[in-house]
Amino acid sequence: MPHRAQPLSDAHLAQPLAADLDDADFRSEPLRRLWGEEADDALARGLREPILRALGARDDALATLGRLWVLGMPQPTDAVAAALPRLGVTGAVALGLARVDGETVHPEALIRPQSFVDADGVGEWWIASDLDEIALGTSLPADHVLGVGGASRTLAELIVPVPVARALDLGTGCGIQALLVSRHADEVIATDISARALAFAELNAQLNGVHNIEFRLGSLFEPVAGEAFDLVVSNPPFVITPRATDVPEYEYRDGGLVGDALVEEFLRRVPRHLAPGGIAQLLGNWESRAGAGGLERVRSWIDDDLDAWVIQREELTPLGYAELWIRDGGTLPRDAQFTRLLSAWLDDFAERGVTAVGFGYILLRRTAGRPLRRFETLTQPVSNLGRALGAGLAAHDALADGIPRRLTVASDVTEARHLMPGEDDPSVIELRQGGGFGRTVSVDSALAGFVGACDGELTVVQIIGALADLFDVPLADLRADLEPRIRRLVLDGFLLPAAE
Repeated sequence: MPHRAQPLSDAHLAQPLAADLDDADFRSEPLRRLWGEEADDALARGLREPILRALGARDDALATLGRLWVLGMPQPTDAVAAALPRLGVTGAVALGLARVDGETVHPEALIRPQSFVDADGVGEWWIASDLDEIALGTSLPADHVLGVGGASRTLAELIVPVPVARALDLGTGCGIQALLVSRHADEVIATDISARALAFAELNAQLNGVHNIEFRLGSLFEPVAGEAFDLVVSNPPFVITPRATDVPEYEYRDGGLVGDALVEEFLRRVPRHLAPGGIAQLLGNWESRAGAGGLERVRSWIDDDLDAWVIQREELTPLGYAELWIRDGGTLPRDAQFTRLLSAWLDDFAERGVTAVGFGYILLRRTAGRPLRRFETLTQPVSNLGRALGAGLAAHDALADGIPRRLTVASDVTEARHLMPGEDDPSVIELRQGGGFGRTVSVDSALAGFVGACDGELTVVQIIGALADLFDVPLADLRADLEPRIRRLVLDGFLLPAAE
């Protein structure tokens, strides 16, 4: 593979580049309007031709920069010079974003707009990263710096939206998480084992005018030894890759340890870097092995005195997992090396007795009270995940002194009753959550009656007393039956503490 330029972080060059991109209206919506929604969606599937057909012979600044840095295609030098009047072609070369060959400018990186929504509103970043497989025309090099992918977007949605003093983005990659966290943190430390990734991340901070991020080189927590943070976020290189000869290892996804040991090491070491009340959030893979389920193995890695909320979103067989990540590296079943790589993955799993590999989200919090311990599998769609996790933590805290005196039903909760034909009494009653985790809970008539009466006016004690009279059951028995289930509905967000 030809030598690749190392991206350069240089505020004096990043500022004119940002001005040129801004003048060209180089943002998500203008680009989408330029070549159309269908072509834009096709690009996410690796298809450039629809965009090229839509652009035709257009050579204005937006079209030129779109071809050069969104698609990763060479462009005429005079067209690039016209599109970058402040930075110039020489500036783009100096930043390591392009090279010149005769009358043609060749891209050395991608720059793609990335929009986001958080508690402060809607925004957008310009994110530079390495050329992808389509632009390279070959498989990815080992030190490839990934742009904003599905895992990055998932982690961004996962972060509990609370303001913090100090935050750590461990394994920052192109820097997208550090940028997002910087909006509600006074100071962010971004680390990575890859000097190339840090160069891209620092350039992206400069390109977007973000000045409260410090970048440090090193593995795991070595760059922040002895330091504590209010928030730690990480999209670590958690992919389980065989440590075998001739199996490619990619810095952006492979941590260099056997099996899921990287996630285990992170979870065992992160507590000493959490300030009181500090939260750690990450994505991860974990193995289920003969006699040891994945979630139970994760539970064993986490200190008992920490809040721990682990959500498994999917689980793959060893074969399905191997095929997924071999394809991710650019090797397809038609390629000669595919079978060799597949055998290496399956042999590696067989050696440890792996029966499945789970993927999901992990949240830890340093708490002074009784710790929250939730280890669950959720496969239904989840909306506003960060807010839902924050609400779950707040509900756990609200239950520390018992069930709140008054409760009200969350606005997104509905009730469904299922009756057999000809019957007056429902055979099934369900409470359904329209937002957050989208949970569905089966309840009996007593609990349904309790929830229906939670209007914030009557107290919990008054409602249970009225139900005991209605059902003609001893108050103590009904209270003992309902209270654990009421606590669960509060914890799951179906019921909320009412204002006193």
